[in-house]
Amino acid sequence: MESIKEQSFIKAGIIGWEKTEKGVERKILGHDDQVMMVCVRFEKGAIGSLHHHVHRQISYVKSGRFEVTIDGKKSVLEAGDCFFVAPDLVHGVLALEKGTLIDVFTPARMDFLK
Repeated sequence: MESIKEQSFIKAGIIGWEKTEKGVERKILGHDDQVMMVCVRFEKGAIGSLHHHVHRQISYVKSGRFEVTIDGKKSVLEAGDCFFVAPDLVHGVLALEKGTLIDVFTPARMDFLK
């Protein structure tokens, strides 16, 4: 079987979920060395802790409502909204409702593959 990195067509239903924080789990949908897409599910009240990384990140709110903090600024986003995080900015989310984010990183988050 090909690795996710080598696949052109990816069936999300066959990829397992990985717990990351309390009430948070993710699955890597696809990647190469330059870009990665990740689906992240949150239970209501779950927190994506404040953190930073060298990667550019754009996240699409697939469902739910999230309070998003980027570089000390906060905004409430809902399904259909998105946010962009420049390299090294401190950011995190609070799930105001159960919901899902689709994160895209460049370059790929190789630390997620360990």
